[in-house]
Parts: sequence; structure tokens; C-alpha cells
Amino acid sequence: MEPNRVLLDFQNPIQDAISTIQFAPCSNNLLISSWDSSLRLYDVDNSALRLEAPSEAALLDCCFQDESLALSAGSDGLIRRYDLQSGISETIGKHDDIATNISYSDQTCQIVTAGLDGKILLWDTRREKCVSFVRNRGSDVVSMSISGFNLIVASGVCVYSLDLRNIQKPVQLTDSCMKVPVACVSSVPYTEGFAVGSVDGRVALEIACLDQADDIRYIFWCHPKSKGRRKHLESVNDIGFNPIHPGAFATGDNAGFVSVWDFQSKRRILELPRFPNSVASLSYNCGGQVLAVASSCTYQEAKEREDPPQVFLHVIEEYNPKSSSASSTG
Repeated sequence: MEPNRVLLDFQNPIQDAISTIQFAPCSNNLLISSWDSSLRLYDVDNSALRLEAPSEAALLDCCFQDESLALSAGSDGLIRRYDLQSGISETIGKHDDIATNISYSDQTCQIVTAGLDGKILLWDTRREKCVSFVRNRGSDVVSMSISGFNLIVASGVCVYSLDLRNIQKPVQLTDSCMKVPVACVSSVPYTEGFAVGSVDGRVALEIACLDQADDIRYIFWCHPKSKGRRKHLESVNDIGFNPIHPGAFATGDNAGFVSVWDFQSKRRILELPRFPNSVASLSYNCGGQVLAVASSCTYQEAKEREDPPQVFLHVIEEYNPKSSSASSTG
């Protein structure tokens, strides 16, 4: 399975680190937030930048509300919403400190945000006001992901779930499962479950199956690299599940490597050629055949490579989890 790599062309290059990229729910429009304070919308089908909306602060996260509306979380604490047709933005609300994470729930029509003020806030998009909040447990939220009514939150070495219908009662799912801080978390879009990436290069999977005896729970080393006689393990910065091919998911690490795995066969089915910079974020399109990868510094290390931030696309022409060239996660 050989991917085709395409570099997105920006007439005005992105000037600082990319924080998040995300494909639209039903199209090949790609949303890009960055530390240069701009939110961009790129039309992949027509190779054209459709929107570049500047703001007053670094944008640390973004997501779609729907095909025509997007959301961002900024270092000024502001939660912004953008009309992607007109380019007009409005302020939904504000955290008391830097806003670090943002997601949208189709089930409850709520925006969910987290910040360095230790709060997870729920915003009602119909009333444009904060309707509920919960104080985070211990460390700051580093990542969160929504699937159905479940909000999965990663904080320190813990991962816990919140029911968006009753956010005041968190249920602990994983506590120090890898004994090191979590770097990212991603929900499985088509069933109950999630994947967690750690700062030392491991991935933990907890996925429910129809038969409880077949539930998937295991941890594997994801991107170990050798430096002399010592293992050099890189942070897993993002995990993305393929929405069309059950079992397939991609991981990207701080050394610039992306691998595609199959969690049912426990095999790596593809490793992409190394990217020029760290992998800051990745996203599958709604059809599952295009994987977008943000190659950018992540401000995790003092001596990160300083190549300009770039966004690449990979067209996956076929999917074969039983390929003889695949390697085991064990």
C-alpha cells in the first residue's frame, strides 16, 4: 500500500507552529489553527485557501461546529466562532486563563472547552452562554475527545470520562495506566472506546466490542527509535481513527513519524516516510481515504527542528490489515 504525498500550497505561509488540523464532517475542507493567531480553511478538492481569519492571540485548538461554522480556543482565553462563508467571527465566551482545548458535541449541541484555569466549560450554542462547568482533577487538561455523549479527558497520567448529560459525575477510566503523562487521547467514532498516546511513545487502547469477551485492552510501544545503545522514545502527539475502515488508526510522533495500525490484528500496516518536522496533528477526511498531517514544531523540546510548518496529504489507495509486510504491535 503506497500513499501519495501532496504538500498544501499557501500563498502566505503559516508563520508559527500549527496546533490542530481537522477535516470537515462531510467535505474535504481542512481547518487549521496555529500559533500565528490565524484560523485557516483549505479547500483540498480545489487546492485553494478559502479563509484566513486573524485574531489577537495564538490559537491553541480548533474544531468544526458544522460545515459552515468553526470554533477556536485562544491563548487570550477567548472562545471564538467563525462563519466560514463570510469570515466574520464572534466571541462565545472566555476562560479565566489560556484556553487550550475545544470540541463540539452534535448530540447535545454544546461547545466543550478546557483551559489553564482548571475548568471544563460547556457552552450552549443556541443561547451562546456557559451552561455548566466542572473543575478538572489535578493537572491541566492536555487533550479531550467527544464520541456520542461521552467526553474523554486526558490530564496528567489520568484519563476519565464525562457524560455530557450529567457532567458533574466523572467516571475514572484509566489511572496511571502507563505511569507517565498522557500526550493525547482520541475517541473511536463508531463504538465505545478510546486510544491514549503517552509522552514516552506508547499507545493504550480500550475499545468495547459486541461480545464483552472480545473487548480490546492492550498497550504497545508505538515509535521506538534507537540512539546508540539507548532507546529514544518520542511523544505520541496525535491519534486519528479512520471513520470508514473499522480497526484502522494513525499515530504521529514528535520525531516526525506517522504509522497506520489495525487494532484488531495488532499490526502496523503502513509507516509513512519521515516528515521534516514533528507531527503536531493529523486528521482523516470523512471518506477515510485521505490523511492530513501537520508537520510543525510543538514546543516540547529545546532543540526541535525549525523547518517551516507544513501540511501534507496522503491518499490511501487501498487498505489491507493482513498485509504480509505489516509488523506486530507486540
